[in-house]
Amino acid sequence: MKNAVTNFRHLYYFWVVAKEGSITRAAERLNLAIQTVSSQITLLEQSLGKSLFTQQGRRLVLSEAGRLALTYADQIFLLGEQMQDALDQSSTLRTRLSVGISDSLPKLTAYRLLEAATRLPTPVRLVCSEDQYEALLADLALHKLDVVLTDRALPSGGTLRVFSHMLFESEMTVVGTADLAKIYAQDFPKKLNGAPFLLPTRNNALRVKIDEWFELQGVHPDVVGEFEDNALLNTFGRRGLGLFFAPAALAGDLLEQLQALLVGRVPEVREQFYAILNERKIQHPAVEAILSAAQHGGLGGG
Repeated sequence: MKNAVTNFRHLYYFWVVAKEGSITRAAERLNLAIQTVSSQITLLEQSLGKSLFTQQGRRLVLSEAGRLALTYADQIFLLGEQMQDALDQSSTLRTRLSVGISDSLPKLTAYRLLEAATRLPTPVRLVCSEDQYEALLADLALHKLDVVLTDRALPSGGTLRVFSHMLFESEMTVVGTADLAKIYAQDFPKKLNGAPFLLPTRNNALRVKIDEWFELQGVHPDVVGEFEDNALLNTFGRRGLGLFFAPAALAGDLLEQLQALLVGRVPEVREQFYAILNERKIQHPAVEAILSAAQHGGLGGG
């Protein structure tokens, strides 16, 4: 018979087992006997009237009911963690800002955007997570994140109740080390035919625009590397492996941090940057500071 109230200790054991993928690892994490954890899961299943796991060979996998229960457990125990963080912050006087950073977003851009949050009168504790765009949106919908910083807007027709706020856009430039800039800056962009290039992979929104620009210019570059991670692309660019594209708004940072010199401007290719939130109205003071700085010339001058 189903109980009216879920035992949250049992639910917590279920959550740990689901996260660890096995009762044995969950028991080690909880410092409990395997039999204890197993019996608590059984009691929870009896309480709910549903089987939460199925056995596939040696693997323990979530049933359909288990997957549904996990989505709620995620939110319940995340709220508990956030409550503890809030209590911790009340003594340190720091406001917590959980930021998801898309792996395709230039790290210099992320730094410039987040810099505005660090200048608030109330100190901010940044908690930054980098992941793929879709994974970050899922975490945002579950309130694991306060904001996602990315280089693409939300797709139309999505089911998640999250909202895009455009921060700024910048025209792109082609940059490279001093040796490469000396060779390819003259007669730009015709000189780029056969030039070594480091490009984002084809699942990146910017790559489509770059390929269209190359075709329009009649330029056939020598693509020596394709990267999902922008920071890795920049590292190879700094070592002189090839030319690469970068936002004009970051020209000063590129010279200072990557020793990358301007080869040529590409006004036909523009990159947009977005903040994605759970609410239309900005409520977090640090997020409000980020949007205000970006929209009032703090970054996007290109």
